[in-house]
Amino acid sequence: MSKTPLIITWPAPATLPNQLRCLTAFALHYGLPVAMWRLPQAQTTQLCFSFSAEAALTGLPPALEATAPAGFAFFPFRDTDHNPALFIPADVWFDSAQPRELRINETASGAATLLPKLRKWLAAENLDSRTKNQEDEAAGHDLTTEKLATNNQQPTTNLPWHVSPQPVPHEASKEEYMALVERGVAAIEAGQVLKVVSSRAVRRPLPAGFDALRAFVELEHRYPLAFASLVSAPGAGTWFGATPETLVQLTEDGRFCTMALAGTQPRPPAHSPYTAVWRQKEIEEQALVARYVVSCFKQLRLREYDETGPRTVAAGELLHLRTDFSVNLRRVPFPTLGTDMLRLLHPTSAVGGMPKQAALDFLHQYEGYDRAYYSGFLGPVNLPVAGVSRLYVNLRGLQLRPTEAILYAGTGLTVDSDPAREWQETELKLTTVGAVLN
Repeated sequence: MSKTPLIITWPAPATLPNQLRCLTAFALHYGLPVAMWRLPQAQTTQLCFSFSAEAALTGLPPALEATAPAGFAFFPFRDTDHNPALFIPADVWFDSAQPRELRINETASGAATLLPKLRKWLAAENLDSRTKNQEDEAAGHDLTTEKLATNNQQPTTNLPWHVSPQPVPHEASKEEYMALVERGVAAIEAGQVLKVVSSRAVRRPLPAGFDALRAFVELEHRYPLAFASLVSAPGAGTWFGATPETLVQLTEDGRFCTMALAGTQPRPPAHSPYTAVWRQKEIEEQALVARYVVSCFKQLRLREYDETGPRTVAAGELLHLRTDFSVNLRRVPFPTLGTDMLRLLHPTSAVGGMPKQAALDFLHQYEGYDRAYYSGFLGPVNLPVAGVSRLYVNLRGLQLRPTEAILYAGTGLTVDSDPAREWQETELKLTTVGAVLN
């Protein structure tokens, strides 16, 4: 976003669903990358897109300094030619906290051509919506929020969502996945790795009339404590999910934050997370992740950090163990800490294993499919203001295809892992992810 963005005012009041659908439809119509998201515990939704698809291809992790560009990062588990690293510049940025405004970077590549088209698009949308609403009022129809959200709109299945050019990943059977777990435990026993995180992908048909934007709204309501997102970009496809795990956060009050999240068990209905009892396997798994974060601090020779936890936290129908880490950047002058820690942390031991390279080599050889953007990271950079960034590990998500969804889930393996229990843990996570398809 430029230092003095152009402000476009919406031609007339509109509901948030209509605004999101209107902007998304424009971006997809012109083949542009677009992202929308809702921060944990927030009441507002944000959206941005770039005026140039080429400008989003970076090949590098984003820089998190306050002087870096503003936009949305979407990074794969591994940066490859098949799954490019993306940073969607916020050439157009919408925040429902200011529902009548669109902030535009009129100096961005492609803006000279597309900005006039965006103005016409918004004007036409306003005229069509008013006409439709007047017709419904004359006919005595009920103009509820749900009605306004669908007036003059095509189903999402008719929107040109970006589709990944990569083949659909292999869907492991129960026997295949249990064999992978056994192989991982054997590698740990042999001293090849301390921990490895296995995962699998499954395919689910989309229900008739499935609407990704409605599913995103449902996701926001279902998981208020998670980071909810919907991202669609050329070369990457369309992904949405609700992740509980912060990778790197730079806050308005000048703090760097990250977390170690590991261990999973079902959340019993009406039970407090504080009553959870953890097995030694989950405790050790979470401790390994926490030690990995500390080792990254040590690589940067940083000792002035606060550590809190581990404690039990809820994520939808699941419980996890979490340790929080923070650094007061006003007391520790380290302007590149966010960028440096991002490059050290990803992929974290919570999604790959440790030692990092040995675990990644194991997964590359034996996991049997390409994770793409699952267990990568995503989130807004220098939005809403410079110096504020929030990046999350891309968990509890799925990839949309024209007629089906690809769901992903993984489990952290230690020497005490039982293949049948690890399979069941992935089933629990897939149930959480797949609930939005209903």
